[in-house]
Amino acid sequence: MRGNSMAIEQVAAGWLARRDGGRWNADDEAALQCWLEADIGHRVAFLRLQAAWQESGRLQALGAGWQDRAAPARGHWQATPADRREQMLQAMAQRPATARPMRQRRFARFAMAATLAGCALALAFGWRSQGRVDTASYRTAMGEVRTLPLADGSRATLASATGIEVRLSARARDVALSSGEAIFEVAKDPHRPFAVAADGYRAVAVGTRFSVRRDAAALRVVVTEGTVRLDAPPTAAGATPSVMLPAGSVALVRGNGLLVRSLPLADAQRLLDWRDGLLAFRDAPLSEVVAEFNRYNARKLVLADAQAGALRIGGSFRWDNTDGFVRLLETGFPVRAEADAGRIVLHSR
Repeated sequence: MRGNSMAIEQVAAGWLARRDGGRWNADDEAALQCWLEADIGHRVAFLRLQAAWQESGRLQALGAGWQDRAAPARGHWQATPADRREQMLQAMAQRPATARPMRQRRFARFAMAATLAGCALALAFGWRSQGRVDTASYRTAMGEVRTLPLADGSRATLASATGIEVRLSARARDVALSSGEAIFEVAKDPHRPFAVAADGYRAVAVGTRFSVRRDAAALRVVVTEGTVRLDAPPTAAGATPSVMLPAGSVALVRGNGLLVRSLPLADAQRLLDWRDGLLAFRDAPLSEVVAEFNRYNARKLVLADAQAGALRIGGSFRWDNTDGFVRLLETGFPVRAEADAGRIVLHSR
């Protein structure tokens, strides 16, 4: 190995000597570049020899009194290339042994150790970033509606008495809806699907706007922008097919049954008017209207009889104005109200 290194240094010295001569041309430069690119050892030997030769005082040795720090023009030296080559090799061999090589080796070892440490830290950081999961829990009180920014750039608007658990990682965005209803405005990220799980179902989107509602009676998904994939829980017979819900879709799950309706987009959006403090109904039974008001108010509406609950109601009402809604019922419908501190009982008349 040592003999091979010496042979390479001798060839490198020859190239340096020829390049310092006055007959160096483009063909010579091309030949030198070919030799340098042929092996990394050639380039290392050439650069080492060039640097060491400059440090050895070649200007004083060959420059006949040349004192400038810069090298003279090529062809300034009158010695033949062979003599210059020999002088370069001798200068390399005669360099005084000083503490500098030891310091250089120590510095090189230190630099190598620092580089390895930096690589290890980078790998560790990358691994932790890939494996990191950001978790957060949010809950609203009765009668509270709140819009929350999520760490991925999405937004969640929580209705009254709603709870969600959020888990964001480098590969997935998962939300668990434990109760209530939430509207999700999903930041686009094709590499990380956004999934909302509720009662065994999963509503999956990439970048869209939809709501998921969960209560004791049913699960509802309303899509107002983009497309959502609704995955049903597996059954004893195996996996069930997914359902694609485009904008304007309303999916309602009751028991083991799934009903999907396609509404005009404006009608689907009105189902989410609770975000602006309104409850919108279109020819809905009073029993359904009462249930919606009770989702937002601690003072409950109570139906005294089935005849009152069957009355059909339409329009938009503020969910925080129960007293005004009851007055409207007594004025325009065959309803009589009895109120106390804790509830309002509605009787048919």
